[in-house]
Amino acid sequence: MDNPLLMPSALPRFDAVKPEHVQPAIETLIKQADAALTQVTDEAFPADWLALSACLDVATERLSRAWGMVGHLHAVVDTPALREAYTQCLPLVTDFWTRLGSDERLYAKYKAMDPKRLNPEQARALQLALKNFVLSGAELQGQSKARFAQIQERLAALSQQFSEHVLDATDQWGLLVQAQELDGVPQEVLLATAQAAQARQLHGHWLSLKMPVYLPVMQTATSSALRERLYRAHVTRASEQSELEQRDKLDNSPVIRDILALRQEEAQLLGYANHAEVSLATKMAPSPDEVLRFLRELAQRARPYAQRDVAQMRAFAAEHLGLAHPQPWDWTFIAERLKEHRYAFSEQEVKRYFTAPKVLAGLFVIVENLFEVHITEDVAPTWHACVKFFRIERHGQLVGHFYLDPIAREGKRAGAWMDDVRARWLRPDDRALQTPIAHLVCNFSDGVAGQPPLLTHDDVITLFHECGHGLHHLLTQVNERDVSGISGVEWDAVELPSQFMENFCWEWPVIESMTAHVETGAPLPRALFERMLAAKHFQSGLQTLRQVEFALFDMMIHTHAQQASADVMAVYNAVREEVAVLPTTPYNRMPHSFGHVFAGGYAAGYYSYKWAEVLSADAYAAFEETQGEASQHSPATGRRFRETILEVGGSKPAMDNFLAFRGRKPSMEALLRHNGMSEALQ
Repeated sequence: MDNPLLMPSALPRFDAVKPEHVQPAIETLIKQADAALTQVTDEAFPADWLALSACLDVATERLSRAWGMVGHLHAVVDTPALREAYTQCLPLVTDFWTRLGSDERLYAKYKAMDPKRLNPEQARALQLALKNFVLSGAELQGQSKARFAQIQERLAALSQQFSEHVLDATDQWGLLVQAQELDGVPQEVLLATAQAAQARQLHGHWLSLKMPVYLPVMQTATSSALRERLYRAHVTRASEQSELEQRDKLDNSPVIRDILALRQEEAQLLGYANHAEVSLATKMAPSPDEVLRFLRELAQRARPYAQRDVAQMRAFAAEHLGLAHPQPWDWTFIAERLKEHRYAFSEQEVKRYFTAPKVLAGLFVIVENLFEVHITEDVAPTWHACVKFFRIERHGQLVGHFYLDPIAREGKRAGAWMDDVRARWLRPDDRALQTPIAHLVCNFSDGVAGQPPLLTHDDVITLFHECGHGLHHLLTQVNERDVSGISGVEWDAVELPSQFMENFCWEWPVIESMTAHVETGAPLPRALFERMLAAKHFQSGLQTLRQVEFALFDMMIHTHAQQASADVMAVYNAVREEVAVLPTTPYNRMPHSFGHVFAGGYAAGYYSYKWAEVLSADAYAAFEETQGEASQHSPATGRRFRETILEVGGSKPAMDNFLAFRGRKPSMEALLRHNGMSEALQ
């Protein structure tokens, strides 16, 4: 009875969960969910939406929330014991969801429901549920059905293995250097790496592959030899090219091969030609060919700008840095130096103005003004001392809660993400309205020498991005769980609110209000902001091509799975040959740490970032079109965005929501304009 994964509570008891709680709780909850499944699939049980939901959905939600807690802790405070507990239960959980999704008796219950007797939210949820049953193998029979279940279990294990290999390869690599080797590196990075060395009882500076260390060293260290060491370690993570002693154990090559082969087999069992077709069955994009056309058109539009970017870097490196033949580990350094030279500022200079508390307060003001809500700090059990908890209210009524976990640390997965703890739901068991809760997770550097954490402008953009995802989940007014918030939203539209929020990071009133120099307290000078704004489109051609490269690689390996399974690097190199304008090294193993595609739900879906950016850029243009000095903060336009996009969630097709907000279909022109690629090259 003292298992926090089993005890109902208003808020999750993250601080109380121990590895020994996991298996007993998950086994108990699966048993309860199985009992509910047996009950609702009995011939005597009515094919009634609310009756079925009150029995089965209540039981499966308890399982989802408990397993979600375990998975979240595994991602943010991983330990060997927790990982072992997670690994032991993963097959049990995968087996249950596979059986549930492919249960032909349950499928028959849903097919027997009359959509005309449901409200619009329920009817939409039913429509999506029927499609998901088909994609989950509910129409398969005999050996095909059994094999499909085996594939689901194996894919879940492989995805976890891929993610753990990347985490372990990142955490296990380290390099001790002395101060003279870090010429050019910012003071706060020197302090952080010195503290990391002291924690290991070493003299000097301990470098890691975590982004708060890796990126500023690559941007600022004058030693090309040092940059090469970090670059090689980073691009060979979890591969046979790694320098780690355990490289064979952590090599993701066989994991990738098996994942791709199993995804292809799964697609063929379902009657599709490849996994890309399976992936797009629930997305806005109509076909893999349409996605490939979209990506190649975007690459064609961006390529001249990218070629100009490279030519400018080569000329600058030769003239100012003595680098006549730049190597792959030099480009980040050259780009940062060129930006400083051209616009007279550096990322590290700007960073001194973005203290985390001030940025967070500024973000909340924007959200409050734009979407007519109120955000205050609240109290809840958390998994780490740096985690904060907040509540959102409108007109004095609770809308939702969210956790913010901003700091990078060992045992925490790299990157940034939003995930749900629970969804908004007019519960069918007691008819009480359950409010949503979300996690916002980032990996920023911690404060040093008594200072608050400092964020780069890119960090600020990341925070706004994840906040956009959170708002999509939290501001929903949909009462049906399966289509409230981000649930039921087409994957290639789910980035719309997140990328939309990024635009506010480029407004002077916003920047002025959320900056304060860490030493003087002064806001960012307007002249410095103008230089940042001038640099906004710096190398946008290169950045666009890089995203197209990743998306095209993802789509190609899932449309040509047999070739990719045999040699995924051949596919990657062919894609680079088609779109890239910067050379790389023969040992580059980017696919081996591409967690989005092999462990993060973006398989044959990475294109979604650019697809949704077309939507988000066009949506933001509606704010730009509003007249006035503070036009982008127009409450009327914000209210319309909230009501037609955020509050509707997945209860309507994403294109219908966009049309309701914008009054027309999206155009790529806003995206090109926002990326500085709408004007002719000089």
